[in-house]
Amino acid sequence: MILFGRGMEKAELDGVLRGARKGTGSALMLWGDPGIGKTALLDYATTAAADFTVLSCRGTRMESGLAFAALHELLWPAADRIDALPAPQAAALRGALGHSGDAADRFLIGVATLTLLSELACGKPVLITVDNADLLDEPTAECLAFVVRRLRTEPVALLLTGHSDPATAGPWELLPGLEVTPLSDTDAGDLVRHDMPGADVERVDRAVRLAAGNPLALRELPSVGEAGGESGESTERIPVGPLLRRAFGARTARLSHLAQTVLLVAAAEDLGDHHTVREAATALGAGTAAWDEALRSGLITIAEGRIRFRTALIAAVVYEEALFTQRQSVHRALAQALHGVDGSDLRAWHLAAAADTADEEVAGLLEHSAQSGWTRGGYASAARALRRAAELSPVPADAARRLALGALAAWDDGQVGTARELLDRADRLSDGETVVRESEGLRGIIEFAHGDQEQAHRLLLHASRSVAEPEKAVQLACLAVRAGWSGGSADRQAEAVHRLEELAAGADCTGDGLLPMIKQWWGTGPGTGTPPRADEAFARIGSASWHLIPPAPLAVAWGVEEPLARAYQHELEVLRRTGAVSPLVLTVPQTATIDIVRGRWTEAAANAADTLRVAEEIGADHAASQCRNSLAWLAALRGDEGSVTELTARTLELSEPRGVHALTAAAYWNRGMAALFAGRAQEALEVLVRLAEPGHRAAHATFALLAAADTVEAASSAGRPEAGADALRCLKEWARGTGAAWAVAAALRSEALLAEEGTEDLFLGALSVPGAAGHPFAHARTRLLYGEWLRRARRRTDARVQLAEAAETFQRLGATPLLERCLHEQELTGQRMRRTAPYGSSAEPLLTPQELRVARLAADGLTNREVAAQLLISPRTVGHHLSNVFPKLGIVARAELTRVDFDNGLRLLG
Repeated sequence: MILFGRGMEKAELDGVLRGARKGTGSALMLWGDPGIGKTALLDYATTAAADFTVLSCRGTRMESGLAFAALHELLWPAADRIDALPAPQAAALRGALGHSGDAADRFLIGVATLTLLSELACGKPVLITVDNADLLDEPTAECLAFVVRRLRTEPVALLLTGHSDPATAGPWELLPGLEVTPLSDTDAGDLVRHDMPGADVERVDRAVRLAAGNPLALRELPSVGEAGGESGESTERIPVGPLLRRAFGARTARLSHLAQTVLLVAAAEDLGDHHTVREAATALGAGTAAWDEALRSGLITIAEGRIRFRTALIAAVVYEEALFTQRQSVHRALAQALHGVDGSDLRAWHLAAAADTADEEVAGLLEHSAQSGWTRGGYASAARALRRAAELSPVPADAARRLALGALAAWDDGQVGTARELLDRADRLSDGETVVRESEGLRGIIEFAHGDQEQAHRLLLHASRSVAEPEKAVQLACLAVRAGWSGGSADRQAEAVHRLEELAAGADCTGDGLLPMIKQWWGTGPGTGTPPRADEAFARIGSASWHLIPPAPLAVAWGVEEPLARAYQHELEVLRRTGAVSPLVLTVPQTATIDIVRGRWTEAAANAADTLRVAEEIGADHAASQCRNSLAWLAALRGDEGSVTELTARTLELSEPRGVHALTAAAYWNRGMAALFAGRAQEALEVLVRLAEPGHRAAHATFALLAAADTVEAASSAGRPEAGADALRCLKEWARGTGAAWAVAAALRSEALLAEEGTEDLFLGALSVPGAAGHPFAHARTRLLYGEWLRRARRRTDARVQLAEAAETFQRLGATPLLERCLHEQELTGQRMRRTAPYGSSAEPLLTPQELRVARLAADGLTNREVAAQLLISPRTVGHHLSNVFPKLGIVARAELTRVDFDNGLRLLG
């Protein structure tokens, strides 16, 4: 087909193909009115990609409710390569495509698809074309959107068509869009004359005027002769949509009733399966003669067993202009024509399309279809099927149950608003207890993850008494404990812990002997002793319920971050082997907190930045805010106040209205540290005291404790030592009760800042606390403050020793503000200092966060495919990152990565 007047569009498509040939993948959405030429441009690209492997699929009305229907069509030619994928990815993709009954995380399906396309592109570049992307089933659309965001280093081009600008909403909002606009009058005239060489000037001009630059209209209007004149149309331009509908309607009206039946069956079937359409049409009386007539009309064609309408608009007109009773008969005939297990999902949707009253049999079929899609990771499709099943349920209780299940499916898909809406509808049809039980306490879970923490606590405790399974009750009670902690309420924490006691007494759900330890974790004070610190304790908690392990800030407060870090590392290894992405997103932010206090800042930054991207993709708001808080913490330590402001502003925007005091407190702490390290002690004090102010939105006992040493230092530096007295008292009580090394050292250091005598003994005591050096930044701060005291006492030689030790740590970590303070103090002792930029402080870090993660995993001996599986990227992208890493680190081989000290400035060892 010759394209007229599409020079700019063809140039864009050529550019996308050219980039893929060079290894730079990209995607483009062609959008515009029906008939404007989008599919023709896809055909042009396919022809121009003769040196590509081409994979294609299209969205259809009937299959839009079937999970991964379009992905199945797209990947069918490459299905024989699935078994060669890493085992978790292969299992996920087989499950999604219906080749097995394996359940799969939707992001793991996306990773598997990306890996498959990347490896398929090893031989030659790959072109993916997706027509009618607006009608794709949601799971396929989400999968392709995942792939689109990771194409930059792949020789893969993805071209889609749709009716709307992708920037407006939906899964394609980050996709570049190219609007396909009407043809100019000159190009329109050339098209008409090409298609109808014998057309006179009047007919050509009339077609150009009426078509308004729409190529489909230009091709169809001259062939319908007087259609416009019969309708009394003027020569003014009029909307193409109604005109084309009238034109196609006039053409189909000239066919016999049975030929129209053939067209209607084909339009309702919507997939082009010749066998199914013929069987259904035959059942409705349309035989060979009717088929011949329909084919002679030119409105449909048959090639390679597939039926295609001349344009998608013809199918839409045929279907939408038919009477509902006609469509009912056709859908019932199609349902009858679909045989076996493979056709069961489509059969359910055809029967649902034919239903105009409640029908329990159809509702049951839709529920079964939903369960099938849910198992394969098609949560959005399952939610849609369950919603329709509820509409067809004769009994309100059944409708409520299906709506509750649909809410669970929508929640699993990240559709929070839809999940709430379905729960609300279920509540109106049934009593609240039934909905809580059937939805497994979902309303409380949603509130915990996205809403008000006090409300979440109430709902979760109530749900723990309503659900049937003891294990689910324990999980809900654990979430209630966390909601109490997150909301900064000791009373709500205690109430939820009491509920765990009740459950343990009834079914020993928490494991023998674990409850006393759990109670102590979540207690509001230090208790009578420290909790067990051995790895076995964490393993025992995890074996009972991973929900019972405390959040990282609480573990840091107890001083047990080392065994907790090992427990989290073990859990991460398990999660990465299984490829479960959502749990990973919830776990990694905890490890970032621990890495920061242990001085592994580069690792923490890389993990937090990478996990933030994924958390935002799946809508995990709280996990995303935890990542932002980790990055803001590092920014404060490194003197990047702009980033602190930006990151904490976003956190507070989400956390304050929802009463998430833990996230709000962490943001306040970060702002207080940034001001303190920048020398604005009074400003820092005004922020930090809010953490312990009853009733304040940032009040939180754990974070007030962790920030107590900063509060004391700010009070001392601001000349208001009395303002730090309460913080010091809290810190000393916690240190006496727990013996946590960080707390003992911080209490001694803080007391030294406020003491009038005995200052040196207090500083020396802080430096000699066993285990205190395990928090290198805090330990170096003690040396800095001690060195400053020594310098003021005119003991310059002693001061230089402490300041040099502190400066070395700050230099290694990249703690620019305190390094500058150290160097200034050293100069005041009479030393001449040469200033060099600390590692990590430059605008251009040596390695990007993703390069760092790739390098670390490769250094651990993982292959490119194994690294790719953990980081949700393709093996080719891993290779791309390593090709950048080697010259940056001054190495030439993968084996040399084992010599890199990733925690101390990326220096080479040995």
